[in-house]
Amino acid sequence: MEMNTKAEKFKVPELPVCGFEAVKALARKHPEKIRRLFFTQEKARFFGNVCKMLAAERRIYRTVEQESELEKLSGSIHHQGVVAMIEAPAVPLLDFDTLDQWVAEKEKVILCDRVSNSQNFGAIIRSAAFFGIHKIVISAEKEQCGITTSAYRIAQGGMESVDIYRVSNAAWFLAKTEGRMTRLAAHHRGRAHTTDLKQLCSIREGIVVVFGNEENGISREAEKQCDYLVKIPGTRAVESLNVAQAAAVFLYCLREYFPLRQDETAGSGGQDQDNSDDSFPDLRETFRRHRSF
Repeated sequence: MEMNTKAEKFKVPELPVCGFEAVKALARKHPEKIRRLFFTQEKARFFGNVCKMLAAERRIYRTVEQESELEKLSGSIHHQGVVAMIEAPAVPLLDFDTLDQWVAEKEKVILCDRVSNSQNFGAIIRSAAFFGIHKIVISAEKEQCGITTSAYRIAQGGMESVDIYRVSNAAWFLAKTEGRMTRLAAHHRGRAHTTDLKQLCSIREGIVVVFGNEENGISREAEKQCDYLVKIPGTRAVESLNVAQAAAVFLYCLREYFPLRQDETAGSGGQDQDNSDDSFPDLRETFRRHRSF
């Protein structure tokens, strides 16, 4: 009994990663994270290289006889024929040195303010990776979703392309970036539109985009800290988009006006250009901190 207790004490918590694209990206970019790997015969041919590495490290990998094994390992019927077990990721606390570096490097940062649904969180990460945004900050509040099996799968490999940090709450992070980064909130009742982003932002400083809780939106405290509340224009048939849909549209618009730097995407040959337009000198002040709807 004592030996079992000691074994449990030193047992490393694991997270199942499932979904073909998610595991394939994990095996390609971070194979060292994989502790155990299980797959169907059909998917075996895609993981030959990582299996060689696992064999050299004396780690477990094998073909399963029945897909029910994968369901049991992942806790999901959506495993798509492969499950990798990794050490449960710990989301690091954002420190001031890292934040200072983001400011200096004019990073684009996504701030999730209590996004609670794991599928929405995973979809936001997928969009972030697709549009070349690599820094994600999440609140440490209980409503906020963390890194889960479902989020990993929905991100479709995007989890390997982003760095995720946590802060006590969104308002704290926004207060620390005041005057240092342009702080935008995706808000269905904002006065500014996504078509105004070119005038609201500048390539000369970093950008923070806040996405709020599915039911309650961005907290009032965080909202007060934002420079601009920006909405996606649409019809009045429905009030707003789902947060994951809104993130995809918003990040696309941001990418259109502020193309990726050469160090942000492979194969990008463009130089940094200031896309701000000085012919709209009053537009920023028109929308800045304007919260009457």
